[in-house]
Amino acid sequence: MGTLTLRLPEKLDARLSEFARLEETSRSELARTALEKFLSEMEREKLLAGIVDAARFLATNADTRAASMAIAEEFAVADSEALDISEGSKHGDHEPKRWWR
Repeated sequence: MGTLTLRLPEKLDARLSEFARLEETSRSELARTALEKFLSEMEREKLLAGIVDAARFLATNADTRAASMAIAEEFAVADSEALDISEGSKHGDHEPKRWWR
């Protein structure tokens, strides 16, 4: 396990110590947990920002949008068949089978 030394402002240090006492855990464990949560949140935000950037690109680039719509159209039948199967009906049936009998 690596070692990290931090200088904390007095108020933050006091809060950390008090919370560790209340939770009956070590200051180090609290700091590790907080750092892990912070890094996970930052990674998630970065991933979501990338997804938003990709969506904006798709929405504003006509060629890419047309290609993605063509791909989606190719999968429409398979998606419909998968939905029919999950609902207990055959492709083309209008009423799904009742699975809750």
